[in-house]
Amino acid sequence: MAMDPKTKTVAQLAGVVVLMGGLAWASVPFYDWFCRVTGYGGETNVAETGSSEMLDQTIKIRFDASKERGMPWEFKPMAREMELRIGEDGLAFYEAYNPTDRPVAGQASYNVTPYEAGSFFVKVDCFCFEEQVLQPGERVQMPVSFFVDPEIVTDRDAKYTHTITLSYTFYEIDLPEAQAALVQDGEKYKNVN
Repeated sequence: MAMDPKTKTVAQLAGVVVLMGGLAWASVPFYDWFCRVTGYGGETNVAETGSSEMLDQTIKIRFDASKERGMPWEFKPMAREMELRIGEDGLAFYEAYNPTDRPVAGQASYNVTPYEAGSFFVKVDCFCFEEQVLQPGERVQMPVSFFVDPEIVTDRDAKYTHTITLSYTFYEIDLPEAQAALVQDGEKYKNVN
């Protein structure tokens, strides 16, 4: 039994829409995976422990901080730059302050420039791995431990890198459920009195 040409066209169109929707849905995790594996777009690598090899050659690391529009925190690096040996474990701190009268949750996104150095910049631990919640008036120092993989000196493009910039951007997110419930309970208590 042959399908009516209009029905066939509608079925083909529906198939194309479903295919395009599936590709769009899969593109974000695929792109994220691709960036983490290749260092493309300034994505860094992550390791469980520090480097086992250290070279005599040094590299300068610069630290940058910004906030998404509307993020009420103050956010800055504690030091603007440091110089360390390639393979040496580094530890840097960023400071965040919540000047508001309410708890604020934030998440940091990050990248590394130049992009060629992204896959050689390795984080061991970072505040950016977790959501951060600051209470009203709270000021915290948040650590990031890292090293620059010695393989950078043999990479065709990255071996000419003398300075790496690690940039973070904080943006506001919804409070975790437990925190939000505490805030709501506090508001109810305030309204009763």
